[in-house]
Amino acid sequence: MQLGADHVRVRVPAQSANLGPGFDSLGLALALHDEVDVRLVARDEVMVDVQGEGAGEVPDGEDHLVVRAIRRTMEYAGAPATGLHLTCVNVIPHGRGLGSSAAAAVAGVVAARALLADPRSLDATDVLRIATEFEGHPDNAAPAVQGGATVAWTGDEGARAVGLDLDPSIEATVLVPDHRLATARARAALPARVAHADAAFTAGRAALLVEALARRPELLFEATEDRLHQSYRAAALGASSELLRALRAEGLAATISGAGPTVLVLSTPAQRARLDAVLAELVDESAGWRTLRPGIDLAGARASRVPSGTASGPSVVRGGTMQ
Repeated sequence: MQLGADHVRVRVPAQSANLGPGFDSLGLALALHDEVDVRLVARDEVMVDVQGEGAGEVPDGEDHLVVRAIRRTMEYAGAPATGLHLTCVNVIPHGRGLGSSAAAAVAGVVAARALLADPRSLDATDVLRIATEFEGHPDNAAPAVQGGATVAWTGDEGARAVGLDLDPSIEATVLVPDHRLATARARAALPARVAHADAAFTAGRAALLVEALARRPELLFEATEDRLHQSYRAAALGASSELLRALRAEGLAATISGAGPTVLVLSTPAQRARLDAVLAELVDESAGWRTLRPGIDLAGARASRVPSGTASGPSVVRGGTMQ
């Protein structure tokens, strides 16, 4: 496969996975975006400039996750390897359960796809499957690629996902603490087995959540109940678990976002005043909490080819199409 561009820009949303009962399957794209500028260079070098989240912490060469994802996608497509100059402007908090690593993997795959002479040679399913190689499961990568709400799974042919209908009245609030929690630590808290009754309860709530997201947002509180993972992580989550319990005691559809420690609240405009009052009482911003209302991203990852010395505007690569 030949290359068709030497400069692209990518925008990828944050995500909240699980949404309570949808462990490792359900996800939602949030309108907090990392942006990556990728330039191909003739020199055999890799330079990564990271601004914002992760600056001075993440690798700045071949080991950077975006670079690794670009390399893997180029290899998959049979495209030649080149030198790379990247500028990453990161807004998605790291280590907070908002999908920063999935965003980086998706950004690299989508950037590489946009650099190809024929981006259509890799469709949205290819993008998801390659990104999932870095994540291990597709619940974060799916909404990052597609936007909106998704249900993802892994079958014999690898990762797959479908978009879910989403009631436009649903609002997302994320409560982000100042401390991090490694996903590996959160997963280590999970038991090897759970009671059959708890598994059945959670499966039923996950099915209900699909309906609540699409047409019945008044059912979100019951639909986000979970007995599969959040209670087992309570000790590792600390203050986030306490906040989760307090919010749900007030009848609010709160869940741990991904592996945590961020807390997600799904609500409707009719609940806004009550939610504000409860948050004013429970969330202490002086203790390091941030309250964000980013909106829900419906577009997913997007890549724009940057023209070289032409007057034409950039072409945009989204999902399975080139616009």
